[in-house]
Amino acid sequence: FAASTSFVLAEDVQFTLENKSEYQIDEFYASPANTDEWGEDILSQDVLEGGGSGTVTIADGSDQCVYDLKAVDEDGTEHVLNDLDICKRPNVRFEK
Repeated sequence: FAASTSFVLAEDVQFTLENKSEYQIDEFYASPANTDEWGEDILSQDVLEGGGSGTVTIADGSDQCVYDLKAVDEDGTEHVLNDLDICKRPNVRFEK
């Protein structure tokens, strides 16, 4: 008789953020869709230039895939995408 135990481990979620606008993104936030609060600015002191792209890693310790995403451009304008399944859609595009 053999017994096995499987563990579900939380993993980091990664996706490519594409800035298809001419404006630079100064701040970027991700929040699980089932919460009402934004986390910390993922870019920290970095920016994402217009036309640029980069890999974003969400290391929040959950197995969540559905997120709300918010980008704040150089003019302070907020762009929000709600209920994105970034596990199924690993490329996220912001356009203005």
